[in-house]
Amino acid sequence: MRLAEDEARARLAAHDHGVLCTVHAERGVDAVPVVYAVDADGYVGVPVDRVKPKASSRLQRERNLEADPRATLLVDHWDRDDWSRLWWVRAELRFQDGREAALAAQLSERYPQYRDQPFTRVLVLRIVGVSGWAGG
Repeated sequence: MRLAEDEARARLAAHDHGVLCTVHAERGVDAVPVVYAVDADGYVGVPVDRVKPKASSRLQRERNLEADPRATLLVDHWDRDDWSRLWWVRAELRFQDGREAALAAQLSERYPQYRDQPFTRVLVLRIVGVSGWAGG
């Protein structure tokens, strides 16, 4: 069953992690798992943190977004035993500047690991479309 837009947005905002897909110039889709926060105005904040080890503080997803601002965030719920509880939401996003401080504050409230806002930066993406599906 297709989700109404308001229900899809509510599930996106309530969920705590997903897969961010950006476009790599040579490889095509670049998909990585991320945590995120959604504000009331339809902006998504994806942290680039200093908590988890990284080869570089300048991540490929940032370079991808600078070259092509389009992205997709996919979140889902899986229930192996009860497929009527399955659902997914796909948010179409556009990378932009602004709102970093407010989204960083939201991330620090949502995730205990981020209480001290250990961010190199917060990627800001505006929701330009959302769709979803639910099994029941």
